[in-house]
Amino acid sequence: MLAHSWLFVPGSNEKALAKSSGLPAHAIIYDLEDAVSVDEKEKARAAVKEMVRVSNKVTYVRVNSLGSPYAAHDIAAVTNVGLAGIVLPKAEDKESILFSEQLLQKWERERGLPDGSVEIVPLIESARGLYHAVDIAGASHRVKRLMFGAVDFSLDINAQITNSGTEILYARSKLVIASRVAGIQPPIDTVFIDLNDPEGFLADTRLAKQLGFKGKLVIHPNQIGVVNEVFMPTKQEVEEAGKILNAYERKRVEGFGAFQLEGKMIDLPVVEKAKRLMESYTMFSQSKSDRE
Repeated sequence: MLAHSWLFVPGSNEKALAKSSGLPAHAIIYDLEDAVSVDEKEKARAAVKEMVRVSNKVTYVRVNSLGSPYAAHDIAAVTNVGLAGIVLPKAEDKESILFSEQLLQKWERERGLPDGSVEIVPLIESARGLYHAVDIAGASHRVKRLMFGAVDFSLDINAQITNSGTEILYARSKLVIASRVAGIQPPIDTVFIDLNDPEGFLADTRLAKQLGFKGKLVIHPNQIGVVNEVFMPTKQEVEEAGKILNAYERKRVEGFGAFQLEGKMIDLPVVEKAKRLMESYTMFSQSKSDRE
């Protein structure tokens, strides 16, 4: 699934829920955890259950953490037709993934869903979670990508949150590497909480792409367009990738390995990068066409 922009929508906000289906986010995460107060948990769960049923978007639900009294009830309520996956907060070890898998499997079978159809997206928000990132990423076939929660992570390691993101650079890079080691898709980057700093958000999004992330979490509809634009291959990138692939096919027929193209050395890693970019562009274009 191609998804660069992932919008959090509070499960207790009726107005936001109603508007969510019309927003250009690639995926919607209906939130039952941090955005919902304790006294609104049950009401929000019922509202999100209905949104999973009727939404025309790619739909995920952030359930409450497994250490809470709400998680099992959340999973039971939302595991149904229309749910792409659950976002599992405060994921810290392989066992939490396996336990979540057991709960999902129970409800999939009871409700006639294909076995393994609901994805688990571990949200890495602590030093322990980061330390075990490779194990978490490889714990289940349901885990197709990781997400990074920098706010809780920074609190956990006693780091000062800044718009520059210096304090989370190591964690970001480690999640990209862990995902690659586990053989899953690149991770989804953390939210940018300063809504009054659009230039900082743009720079932060560009940095996430540069580091190897596939997309970014957003907390406001105004952030969606920036993420979609940044992660969409540019016209120049597409043209360069096309030239590389065309030249590679000619050289391959002629029996050459590495070669020069417009003054640049082209070898197999460069060709592979060009292939991935073109695949991403093709998928994005098709997805956009389907939405229109």
